[in-house]
Amino acid sequence: MLTKAPKGTKDLMPDQIYKWHFVEAIFADICKKYGFKEIRTPIFEHTELFARGVGDTTDIVEKQMYTFKDYADRSITLKPEGTAGTARAFIEHKIFADVQPTKMYYQIPCFRYEKPQSGRLREFHQFGIEVFGASNMLADMEVIALAHDFLTKVNIIDVELRINSVGCPKCRPIHRKALKEFLADKYDQLCDTCKGRYEKNPMRILDCKSPICQELVVGAPMMLDYLCEECDDAFTELKDNLTSASIPFTVDPGIVRGLDYYTKTAFEFVSNSIGAQGTVCGGGRYDNLIEELEGPPTPGVGFGLGIERLLLLMEASGLEIPKPAGVDIFIAVMGEQAKAKGIALLREFRAAGLHAEMDLMSRNFKGQFKYADRLDSKYTVVIGDDELASGKVSIKEMSTSNQELVDIDKLAEIIVKQEA
Repeated sequence: MLTKAPKGTKDLMPDQIYKWHFVEAIFADICKKYGFKEIRTPIFEHTELFARGVGDTTDIVEKQMYTFKDYADRSITLKPEGTAGTARAFIEHKIFADVQPTKMYYQIPCFRYEKPQSGRLREFHQFGIEVFGASNMLADMEVIALAHDFLTKVNIIDVELRINSVGCPKCRPIHRKALKEFLADKYDQLCDTCKGRYEKNPMRILDCKSPICQELVVGAPMMLDYLCEECDDAFTELKDNLTSASIPFTVDPGIVRGLDYYTKTAFEFVSNSIGAQGTVCGGGRYDNLIEELEGPPTPGVGFGLGIERLLLLMEASGLEIPKPAGVDIFIAVMGEQAKAKGIALLREFRAAGLHAEMDLMSRNFKGQFKYADRLDSKYTVVIGDDELASGKVSIKEMSTSNQELVDIDKLAEIIVKQEA
């Protein structure tokens, strides 16, 4: 057990991390173009934040949170999602007093205790964005458009945008009553989790993954048929905005999302390439969250996008992420004086912005060349007693085996010019 990662976690090894750097850079670039600024919040929060913000009827709070007591007997939870912590920071630092809207993005680790499966781990990572202060459906369109543009930028086109409205506290009780009446004679057949949801939040039953519960809700009343005028107008405006932005979508009344704080807009980008758990990105509007967390009434909208699931989808789609370039130049040396000169050149190359390497294992010349080849070095320079005596060194271009003799004092200048 000592040398095995805990179940549901995964090491990000050096030979794979370039894939993460690739998507991270693209996400940050698109967020900045949309006017979002990065926020970094603690990896753990007070447990009450998630109980109040995420909702105590959700699977996350009921069954999946990593919660513990600290030495002061305070209940602490590793964050299972990013919105609640960002909302807490928005309130704590009184960002609501600034000119609105506030647009923030983040990349975070999240923790949920659930059965590990393809693309779903107990420690996973999310990209996320939040817009606070804007009630206009233009904000919802912007959030969806950013997700759409990001997925397009990483060449994922086999995804479908599905949207729904989950109503608001004004119209949701009417739907709740109709849904409970529909499920009343099916109550005994519901799974234990959904029996608990029946009284607290019956809409969540529509999102249950149990095949039995999925069958039981066929033909159930849908929220779209019970929207108040304000929610209906907002949903119509969202559809119009997406149409104006040339972003295709499908209205899916079954989208509920797994968190209690959603109001009005709910959306998912779904793929069929990664199995049954095909949601790559999901989000929506949460107009009551800030107030629920004891901040001033402030609307909000955002999304979360699983990085592991994104990379899995890219792999399933056959998309190749470009590998980083190898070493620019490898310095092979033999002898103490040659080593001293190699060290000086190494410092000079690196100061000029080149990726330069030397052997750290005292290999012979043949071994150093093999190592340079393994490092995918573009050039190798050989320094020995003869080279030091003549003041000239041989540069070998590894891909062609072409060699060139140059002045040792001009070596750095020549390599920098060739790499420019």
